[in-house]
Amino acid sequence: MAVTDKGRALALLACTQFVLLLDTSIINVAAPSIGESLEISPAELSWVANAYLVSFGGLLLLSGRAADLLGQRRVFVSGLGVLAAASLLGALADRADLLIAARAVQGVGAAMAAAAAFSLILTLFEEGPERHRALGVFAAMAGAGGAVGTVLGGVLTSWLGWESTFALSVVAGIALIVPVPRLLPAGTPVGRERGFDVPGAVAVTAGLGLLAYAVVNAGEAGWSSTPTLATGAAAVVLLGVFVLIERRVPHPLVPLAVLARPTLRLANILAGLWQMSLFPMFFLVSLYMQAVLGYEPVLGGLALLPLCVVVIAVASRTDRLIGRFGLRTVMAAGFALVAVGMVWQSLLSPDGSFAADVLAPSLVLGIALPLVSITSNIAATLDTGEEEAGLASGLVNTSLQFGSVLGLAVLSGVAAARTGASSAAHDVALTEGFRTAFLVGAVPAVLALLLALRLRLPAPDAPATPEAAPAGHRRSGP
Repeated sequence: MAVTDKGRALALLACTQFVLLLDTSIINVAAPSIGESLEISPAELSWVANAYLVSFGGLLLLSGRAADLLGQRRVFVSGLGVLAAASLLGALADRADLLIAARAVQGVGAAMAAAAAFSLILTLFEEGPERHRALGVFAAMAGAGGAVGTVLGGVLTSWLGWESTFALSVVAGIALIVPVPRLLPAGTPVGRERGFDVPGAVAVTAGLGLLAYAVVNAGEAGWSSTPTLATGAAAVVLLGVFVLIERRVPHPLVPLAVLARPTLRLANILAGLWQMSLFPMFFLVSLYMQAVLGYEPVLGGLALLPLCVVVIAVASRTDRLIGRFGLRTVMAAGFALVAVGMVWQSLLSPDGSFAADVLAPSLVLGIALPLVSITSNIAATLDTGEEEAGLASGLVNTSLQFGSVLGLAVLSGVAAARTGASSAAHDVALTEGFRTAFLVGAVPAVLALLLALRLRLPAPDAPATPEAAPAGHRRSGP
């Protein structure tokens, strides 16, 4: 593929990532209008957002492996088609059950498209600076999607109604499908002759879906509630069954030897940890701006645009930083900045302002986001061969998604609990809740910093597949 074609392909894949992250955040702003328009109860309204997260998180691993076995472009286009069709159903929905179903199917399409897009990045761009730059653009568009979704949610809901937030995804899905035949290689499925691990696919999809359900439901029902504990326990049992299946079937969905690779395993943990800190930050900052400082939803979203600009600027230079200082050093610096930014953000004031309380720490976090996202993605794919690109994509995307779900559930719960326990005035109590949440959000970043310093990268000539060398005998670099 020519350099120009690669650039266009990257633009297509990065825009897809932008749309998928936008769909995650845009509904938060539109939710109050949806509840009022359809007379949806608060419990049902929470599932308008959560249904997307559950199906998205539950199907990423299966979607990534399907991209290997069935073809990356096929899964990518199918995912965008499902996303567009479900978005149309959401725009036309006039009942809560239809809207929640549409959001769940949106998550299915998003999982397919996200896993295949990341897999295509790994296939199209060779290991080294070329791939680092591509992952930088990918990460920048993901960060931009999270921020812009908050802005567009307010603008579209205010001007055109909440239905327009779904209509946007219909248009975006179709627009992304049209250039696919020209820009993305058809590819050759690598696993048709190997068969498909149906029992493993059922077990892991059900297990991850129930785990996502348990985490998001904990925010509503509580971590010690019977539904949370029951679904969590069922998820653990199913994931245990999945491990047993993978040990016995001839062609496992996820070869356990892959999970035994120390670099890949630790990198996926790091990916989840940075999402636990940074994903809830967008939501909490926007909520502080609106609920405490009195900003309109549109202005609350626009306050995150400086952060978005910094993310894009730093992402474009991260490959040079990695080349000069090394991946582990850049990763550790990124996690240190996440911790600093979250602690700084915890100094919010109930009578503060955007310039005094939000701007500076958000810019620090904007610098940190591409550093940690790009380096963790690179580390998570160093130990995999081309035939495992979809599997690597499914693993790291699953880690990211569960990090975001868990982080949002925990930090929102912390903020609500601290606010409820305060006897101060309303604005002061809210601010105390946000402060505590940001401080707690710094904990995963500190843990990730300590783990990043222990990361050992495979040597350039280390075998990439489990058949070539056992995981326990793999060489490691500094």
